[in-house]
Amino acid sequence: MASTTSSTRPYIGWRLFALAYDFWPVAALWMVASLLFNIVYSIAMHAERAYVRPVSWTALLLWIVCWLIAGVYAVASWSRGGQTLGMRPWRLRVVGIDGAPDRRALIRRYAVGTLSLLLGGIGFWWAWFDRDRMTWHDRVSRTRVERMAKHG
Repeated sequence: MASTTSSTRPYIGWRLFALAYDFWPVAALWMVASLLFNIVYSIAMHAERAYVRPVSWTALLLWIVCWLIAGVYAVASWSRGGQTLGMRPWRLRVVGIDGAPDRRALIRRYAVGTLSLLLGGIGFWWAWFDRDRMTWHDRVSRTRVERMAKHG
């Protein structure tokens, strides 16, 4: 069952809705990671109620693990069908400009997207001014987001 895509790039708002929707499954994965971190930390400290302190090297390590978890979620989703859970309701799909994107391109997409978010989303907002409505991570990874046509 092949689906066709529209010829126009999706409005940036659809992409932001998908990003907001994707926050929830990623947040659930982060909660599991945090729980496991605190269990392991408690065992390592030989204390019944030890927990990872908010400002510590362990907390920094937890943030790095959470960033990696979100990256695995995104890259794995894009690799299998080009969609995360958040992209499905709005019929968005990541495609390569020169064919199917490889895993390296998708990792670059995630890394530059993260940088863009850390800079206040400027790489996302760039799509408002870009003639092809492409974000920084679209350009760097040589991918783009398309909106698929409704089926039947």
